[in-house]
Amino acid sequence: MDVDKPRIRFKGYTDAWEQCKLGEIADVTKLAGFEFTEHVVYSDEGNIIALRGLNIKNGQLVLDDVKYIDNSNFSKLNRSKLYINDIMFTYVGTVGEVAIIKENDHFYLAPNVSRIRIESDDSPEYISQYMRTEQFYKKIIFPLIATSSQPALSMENIRKFIICLPKNKEEQSQIAGCLSSLDHLITHHQRKCDETKKLKKYMLQKMFPQNGANVPEIRFDGFTDAWEQRKLGELAEIVGGGTPNTNVDAYWDGDIDWYAPAEIGEQIYLKSSQRKITKEGLNKSSAKILPIGTVLFTSRAGIGKTAILTQEGCTNQGFQSIVPQEDKLDSYFIFSRSEELKRYGETVGAGSTFVEVSGKQMANMYLMMPKTMEEQQIIGAYFARLDHLITLHQQKCDGLKKIRKFMLQNMFV
Repeated sequence: MDVDKPRIRFKGYTDAWEQCKLGEIADVTKLAGFEFTEHVVYSDEGNIIALRGLNIKNGQLVLDDVKYIDNSNFSKLNRSKLYINDIMFTYVGTVGEVAIIKENDHFYLAPNVSRIRIESDDSPEYISQYMRTEQFYKKIIFPLIATSSQPALSMENIRKFIICLPKNKEEQSQIAGCLSSLDHLITHHQRKCDETKKLKKYMLQKMFPQNGANVPEIRFDGFTDAWEQRKLGELAEIVGGGTPNTNVDAYWDGDIDWYAPAEIGEQIYLKSSQRKITKEGLNKSSAKILPIGTVLFTSRAGIGKTAILTQEGCTNQGFQSIVPQEDKLDSYFIFSRSEELKRYGETVGAGSTFVEVSGKQMANMYLMMPKTMEEQQIIGAYFARLDHLITLHQQKCDGLKKIRKFMLQNMFV
């Protein structure tokens, strides 16, 4: 049956698309009914067979725990063995996860996953991508889900899925290739982001003294002096905030940045606040102007979120901000110790309604510090570079995901 054409097409293709039931072009099956054994001894004679369960989480293939069967169940194994271009589809629990096999191994189907093996000359990669679209889930998958105890689909209902296909097999391949390239780039940048986060976590443990030590395990060349214990209040001024009367219009919608804790998220640098106050509002409240380089530190209802000011501004009373003293504390050096600041704040904070840490408590926090400002700055610059790479890869990943979502919405019928 002919159907409408997609909004976005590669050049040279003008034919209407067609549709069919998945069961007309594919074999759909689930885990064969064999029992796993408790034995974990591998036998060269094949008496015990080790299987690697394959599952799907967030669109990615993941290995379940290794399982074992004895040779009495071997005849049932082929039904559950997976091959290249087999499509995996979760039919119990989190219904609708889709992935495609791209390498041969001794994989078996996890209990909540069905196998879709395309038996026509249609592109398995195209069909896999098509089944991952939001419109496919809403129009095809969701209406068939049974929810007696947990969401589930029968194999028969999966076979009833309506698949829309370009008549030209090359068009199928081009669509699949385009989306697969995006998937590859997304995976690449996400992996780089995750690897850099792991490196940062490792270096945070190694570049600051741990467990009572006075020198870190890893240092930059040229620095050998022992670190010393200092109070945060000796190195920085701890400044609270305030809120002008919200009933006085003259205090609001001015040109002074005024931050609330809810605005402090994953971003490192703050350039502009959601709400702004006037000079009169500043003067009529306990809010204070904070200089560039101040590290905002949330002190209640979510202690320990941090960010660095790139423009002068002020905060409400939900902060105890750290204003580094010149030549005593580097902004990025102390920002890099956000987790340490957070743990301290959560430990010493108190309150009956909500936990809050005071400015005095923050000023009394002891920190192991390098004796020279130069070492602080070099360490701060190193972590700034790592954070920049993390942000860069995450932005690339997020941007590619938006492109992919747009393409999925417009390249299919």
